[in-house]
Amino acid sequence: MAAVARAVLTLVLVAAALLFLFLAVGPRFLNYQTSTMLTGSMSPGINPGDVVVSVRTPVSELKVGDVITYSIPVDDHRIETHRVTSINRAGSTSVTTKGDANPGPDPWTAVLSEDYVYTTAGVVPYLGDGIRALRQPLVQSVLLYGAPALLVVVLLTSIWKKPAKPAIPDNDEAPEAGRA
Repeated sequence: MAAVARAVLTLVLVAAALLFLFLAVGPRFLNYQTSTMLTGSMSPGINPGDVVVSVRTPVSELKVGDVITYSIPVDDHRIETHRVTSINRAGSTSVTTKGDANPGPDPWTAVLSEDYVYTTAGVVPYLGDGIRALRQPLVQSVLLYGAPALLVVVLLTSIWKKPAKPAIPDNDEAPEAGRA
């Protein structure tokens, strides 16, 4: 039973480390970004709670039909992931976009001021739901205080545990003296 618990704990820790590398370290060094889809505007391809993985693409390579992640040019300049419906390359590049599930195009034209834009390379279903769950105050408190407390209990238990008595061999198993 203890071996199964150790295997499960090891698997959970390895998965958590890989998830951390994917979400926190990878974007810094591998030129991709991740974002969580909050609405159903891109359903059924990208659903609420999915994580969108986007890669840098030169604006000159952008084409109608690409799904891009960009800052909208109005209100709070939130990050949006929508499909490009038209491109205007006169002077600076500007695009109109539309969510796949929306009835019409977005009510703005976005000017792409950089030499690159982030286009969708992949989607990880449901991962964003897990991330949002981890951001809940109760879950954060449990992780902040419960995980270190559990670690202390495990360490103290291993320190205070009585050492196992070494096995004493039976007379039949004892090595014979004087044999060469």
